[in-house]
Amino acid sequence: MNMPFKDAKLHDCRNAFVAALEDLAGANTDIVAVCNDSVGSSKLGGFKEKYPERLINVGIAEQNMVGVGAGLANGGKIPFVCAASPFLTGRALEQIKADVAYSQTNVKLVGISSGMAYGDLGPTHHSIEDFAWVRALPNVPVIAPADRIETDAVIRWAADYEGGCFLRLSRVGVPDLLPEGHVFELGKANLLQDGSDLTIIANGTLTHRAMTAAAMLADKGIKARVLNMATVRPIDEDAIVAAANETGAIMTLEEHTTFGGLGSAVAEVVVDKSPVPMARLGVPGVFAHTGSAEQLLDDFGMAPSAIVDSAVTLLKRKG
Repeated sequence: MNMPFKDAKLHDCRNAFVAALEDLAGANTDIVAVCNDSVGSSKLGGFKEKYPERLINVGIAEQNMVGVGAGLANGGKIPFVCAASPFLTGRALEQIKADVAYSQTNVKLVGISSGMAYGDLGPTHHSIEDFAWVRALPNVPVIAPADRIETDAVIRWAADYEGGCFLRLSRVGVPDLLPEGHVFELGKANLLQDGSDLTIIANGTLTHRAMTAAAMLADKGIKARVLNMATVRPIDEDAIVAAANETGAIMTLEEHTTFGGLGSAVAEVVVDKSPVPMARLGVPGVFAHTGSAEQLLDDFGMAPSAIVDSAVTLLKRKG
């Protein structure tokens, strides 16, 4: 059986984030970091040592943190506002709405340890609603890179982008998928593997599982197209429509509730522009229980073998 990432080295995307941020800050003194007593979990220790005057730690006060970020942006700085994703988005959603989205400030929101990365800390620390909450707001691109290479590219893009954005990063190790030197393009999916029988669309920690499932499907003679859809908003409508027209079935995978996230964003395009059978894999509208992130993904039907089974079931619905 083909398991392409069985022995691959796994990388914590937070390391790529801070490496890129420190590099950018060395060339641009306007770049600052704002955090909520999360220097350790955001891995900002090195940034603090190099640029102590440019790290603002507001303590456990997420609403204030986003407001401080907006104020810095209005003063000409480029703030990267970093916090655990469930608290950044859940506690400070009003400030994200009013101070970043509505006011169109140049604030880079970095949701660390997203999805179910906190595992054993349970539902209060799972961040499986953040896509839905932030995707509903105008003026804030929502992005979930798939590996360390794309994370580096996204941070460099964000530093140059004029406006707010939400970057969703996990702490769960993932293998390299994209080529070194990859350049991120907002709203553009990456074709990781072509295929004609169905399309699997994923982002973040699920992308390498999509690739593993596609390899297992190939062993069954099923050709799966795999799209890395890092940008949830604005979504790549052209890639989705092409997938619908050319493969006739679409499956989405996400470390998020099936309400309002990547699967919903894809389904909106499919319904409006090219209806085909779909399957949306994720957390099915419940609070996720405790356990490691990998175990929880498996429990919710996103082990590679379970993805294969869902794909086979989906193919039976094709005309």
